[in-house]
Amino acid sequence: MEEAMENQPTEILLQKYNLDEEQEKKEIIRHYRALLRSLRPKLKRGDKELVRHAFEMAATAHKTMRRKSGEPYIIHPLTVAMICVEEIGLGVRSTICALLHDTVEDTDISLDDVEDEFGTEIARIVDGLTKISNVIDTNTSQQAENFKKILLTLTDDPRVILIKLADRLHNMRTLDHMKREKQLKISSETVWVYAPLAHRMGLYSIKTELEDLSMKYMEPEAYKDIAKKLAETKRERSRYINEFIRPLKEKLEASDLAFEIYGRPKSIHSIWNKIKKKAVFFEEVYDLFAIRVILDSAAEKEKEDCWKVYSLITDEYTPSPERLRDWLSNPKSNGYEALHTTVMGPQGKWVEVQIRSKRMNEIAERGLAAHYKYKEGGGEEDRFDKWFGQIREVLATHDTETVDFLQDFKTSFLAEEIYVYTPKGDVKMLPVGSTALDFAFSIHSAIGTKCIGAKVHHKLVPISHKLRSGDQIEIITSNKQKPSEDWLNLVVTAKAKSKIKDSLREEKRKIADDGKYTLQKKLEGLGAAYKPT
Repeated sequence: MEEAMENQPTEILLQKYNLDEEQEKKEIIRHYRALLRSLRPKLKRGDKELVRHAFEMAATAHKTMRRKSGEPYIIHPLTVAMICVEEIGLGVRSTICALLHDTVEDTDISLDDVEDEFGTEIARIVDGLTKISNVIDTNTSQQAENFKKILLTLTDDPRVILIKLADRLHNMRTLDHMKREKQLKISSETVWVYAPLAHRMGLYSIKTELEDLSMKYMEPEAYKDIAKKLAETKRERSRYINEFIRPLKEKLEASDLAFEIYGRPKSIHSIWNKIKKKAVFFEEVYDLFAIRVILDSAAEKEKEDCWKVYSLITDEYTPSPERLRDWLSNPKSNGYEALHTTVMGPQGKWVEVQIRSKRMNEIAERGLAAHYKYKEGGGEEDRFDKWFGQIREVLATHDTETVDFLQDFKTSFLAEEIYVYTPKGDVKMLPVGSTALDFAFSIHSAIGTKCIGAKVHHKLVPISHKLRSGDQIEIITSNKQKPSEDWLNLVVTAKAKSKIKDSLREEKRKIADDGKYTLQKKLEGLGAAYKPT
């Protein structure tokens, strides 16, 4: 019965698709069946019929369309759906949305048609995906307004962004068929917004691939050069990784921990960034790869086992104290948990080692989708929820007509983070580059506007002081303090910028009102009438 249902689309395509090539029909069916196989563990009663209906609807709507590569257009939504399932870990409803994601924009199907066939939830996600198409452009305020719509949809249902990232990833993988001008536009848009969004959604492998593919088109010579050198040094690197891992493997096996250990190369884009930032040659970039230890530990023993592994590694190799990153105690706001250390390996080479459990690894690879899978009921507000809450707050108050809204959003919400503490020990996550003034506004806008300085670890610092992870900050206020124009150069968070601009506008309005009142009194003293315009 199941086999018969999987064969049905063949008939649909033969009757409705009017394809000339038998080979193309077979290719479409192959993609569709692969998608069903990937979805099989997630299918409940009636789901297969819904997926097939979405496929039929999309196949019929796109039947006369082809991609720039010449292949039938329906291959694209099928591949996007597959990325959603296989690489992001989404389920049936997201698959349906992925299959239909271009129908409302590109075909005769309307949003009402989608709602009639699949219900409100799927129609809302497809609507969000339609709004996102071709809106990210840093040059116009209209695009800032459109981007606001995207972000509102993101906070309403994050699946919109996850499906859009799958769509963008497939477009980047097939960018060879586009004109050079289009390749550059799409690549710059990808590296500017979509790769950082993937990072914040916790999709590290997708973020890395988006960055590498963007670089392939924007910096082709540098990309080819690094790729060539990586290929040439592969054997030498493999030999070194094996030498590095051997003693660690013995220690781990002796400790009775269930583990995997392997080396993986760093991305071309991250190597290129190191070359640029540190002004070094390829040969001088020491961390061309990272060693990863993944533990199969019970939930209650994960942290303990990770630290146990850290202890075994640092017994064998000397660690660099300033390069320890503890995201076990303080996970990133995108859910990332791990222990990173850099140690001195054989031949005097620094090597980065990442330690995490299987659960942490799934969250690192699949981000938000996996995070919700492991999220326990009740308890403390989720870090993703806090992040979405911060975005909602800024969207509700921010002047989104300005072009710098996009830049403000990027520096506030897409940057790397630091974690700092209030005097009572509460944790605040802030973007890298945040100052004491940013911290003051993150607590409350009234504290921000009256801030005259701060104490970091009990030492007085100015409001412009840049914070570092682990700082404990106490804000000092004065009722006489007022924000000034130059404060806008001292903050990076969108919330702080928005509140400072509000205060400056309010101050200008007060000055104008006082001026009018003074003028009115003087005119009345001269016996002249005051007529406001």
